[in-house]
Amino acid sequence: ATTGDGLVAALQILAELVWAGAPASELLHRFEPLPQLLKNVRFAGGKPLEAEAVKAVIAEAEAELKGKGRLVIRPSGTEPVIRVMAEGDDPA
Repeated sequence: ATTGDGLVAALQILAELVWAGAPASELLHRFEPLPQLLKNVRFAGGKPLEAEAVKAVIAEAEAELKGKGRLVIRPSGTEPVIRVMAEGDDPA
C-alpha cells in the first residue's frame, strides 16, 4: 500500500509497548485473531462496486454481522477482481 498503513500500525504497537513498560512477549499474547475469510471475485470490466445491486448485497452482509465483525471490500489495483475480506467471531 502506498499509504504507509503498516508503518502506522507498527508505530502504534511500539508506542503501546513503551507505555506499558512490558516486553512484546508479555503483551502480544493477549491478541486473539478472529476467523477470517479472503476471496477474490472476478469481474468483466466496469466498476461493480458502484452498482446498486452490489451495494445492496454489501449492506445486507454488513447487517448480518450485527457489529460483531467487519467487511473490507475493495477493487484490486492490478487485476479485474474485487478483494473481499470478512472477519468476525463466528467462522460461519
